[in-house]
Amino acid sequence: MKILSRTVGPFQENSYLVVDEETGDAVMIDPGADAERLLEMLDESGATLRAIWLTHGHLDHIGAISAIRRRHPVPVHLHPLDRPVYDAQSFFAQSYGLPFEQPDAPDVELRHGDVARVGNLSFDVIHTPGHSPGHVIFNGHGVSLGGDVLFAGSIGRTDLPLANPTHMARSLQTMSALPPATVVYPGHGARTTVDAERRTNPFLNGTVNVKGDTD
Repeated sequence: MKILSRTVGPFQENSYLVVDEETGDAVMIDPGADAERLLEMLDESGATLRAIWLTHGHLDHIGAISAIRRRHPVPVHLHPLDRPVYDAQSFFAQSYGLPFEQPDAPDVELRHGDVARVGNLSFDVIHTPGHSPGHVIFNGHGVSLGGDVLFAGSIGRTDLPLANPTHMARSLQTMSALPPATVVYPGHGARTTVDAERRTNPFLNGTVNVKGDTD
């Protein structure tokens, strides 16, 4: 397995390309912006794109979908609880004054407990709401493609529309329960491990709660 990434757009979002080196099949996760850079990454990998998987539907994670699908008309996978978020992103992009092309409706509904496959690789789909209602992570092969739940030293925002701090607290417990050596590939910032975050992240070690209050 090979995981390639590009940090894209004004929100510095991490878009990932997961490649099964045995079959040459690949999936792109959260193509947020700068479609040409992401397509260049795909071309350089030599892999065949089979699908787009979304951890959630915020504009900084979906902004390059339309351009990528014009060249590679692959299915888009999203949890149905995030469909209202996904559908509203043109409005939020306009409010930020950002250029944005609203992608077409997703093709495949992700559900908690599903197994998402690309080539011979398989990832458990785990529902991790809080940052958004239908947020999921893709967990397998010692890695967690974690979107905007757990960051190195921090967590995803819970002050956005449809976010929920209580749900985020539960999702952080889910992340913390993963094997310590799990490598977390987050939606923003540097990759980390579950063990490192258990030891140093104030939101996981009990120093700060999800609402930002110190104990």
